[in-house]
Amino acid sequence: MGLATLYLSVIVLIPLAAVVVKAVSSGTGTLWSSIDNTLALRALAITVVASLIVAAIGAVAGTLVAWVLVRDSFPGKRIVNALIDLPFALPTIVAGLTLIALYGPGSPVGVHLAYTRAAVVLALLFVTLPFVVRSVQPVLIELDREVEQAAASLGASNATTFRRIILPALRPAIFSGAALAFARSIGEFGSLALIAGKVQIASLVIYADIESGSEQSAAALSVVLMAVALLVLLILRRIGLRGGR
Repeated sequence: MGLATLYLSVIVLIPLAAVVVKAVSSGTGTLWSSIDNTLALRALAITVVASLIVAAIGAVAGTLVAWVLVRDSFPGKRIVNALIDLPFALPTIVAGLTLIALYGPGSPVGVHLAYTRAAVVLALLFVTLPFVVRSVQPVLIELDREVEQAAASLGASNATTFRRIILPALRPAIFSGAALAFARSIGEFGSLALIAGKVQIASLVIYADIESGSEQSAAALSVVLMAVALLVLLILRRIGLRGGR
């Protein structure tokens, strides 16, 4: 317990405490004034909304991908399964470069999304793809197929079986993966550095504040992001656990 607490403190708790101290170093009034402006509030709103959209899409699409990987057989399945983890292995700025090459000026597919909010969502979907998939996959593998077969023998349709039997078992994993996707999205920087353009994203505003020497403002916005991420993580996981019960 002592070693675990020491490791957690050095890696997580002490750095987070340092950011909080920096944010309130000039008083709580300064902290509030640092975020009570149009730029910071707009950046927070855009970041939270985009992160919620990504978490919602990821919950649905990630569950579908996990289902296909577990329940279906097709050529190249192992390769596709390995590709799911690629966003974890690649530097996130590669996602931005890839999306600019595909959807930027001179797009080979004739779609120009770079420097828009849609591009921000696409970049976040790329970097958060594995979370729901890898959360749902183990649960799907461990599900008892005999229960589904019994439901089918009693006349339940595939949709009813999924809604009444499979989905309740998957719900905690889906919400857990969605919570992780939201937390990753709200603090993402690398994949947005190139493709966001003038779209005000909180992490980019924080970086700009640091570059301009406004470290206290950057710390204040960082504290707000941490608080929002923690709150949403707790809410989503609580909903998932309640639904599982």
